[in-house]
Amino acid sequence: MAVSQSINKQVNVNALYFRQRGGSFRSFPKRMEFDGQEYTFLESGLQMLIQRGQDVVKLFDMTDGDKRYKLRFNPSEHEWTLINISQAQRAL
Repeated sequence: MAVSQSINKQVNVNALYFRQRGGSFRSFPKRMEFDGQEYTFLESGLQMLIQRGQDVVKLFDMTDGDKRYKLRFNPSEHEWTLINISQAQRAL
């Protein structure tokens, strides 16, 4: 059973990486600062787009190899929020 810690606090994402899919590029968080610590993510994240009317929010599921981080990015406000942290599931 995975232990998850709810955070819901603004964070500073200070580096991105880009992945090409089809004819377009998608950006993903690469490095984040939270509570005085820096976290570097592996380049294997997932991105989901949520659209409500004209508003778009991006959700990210990232890992550093040890833990999973769920982040939300609000492009209209340029605001990153760390939703939760949980243990990464290891392959058997």
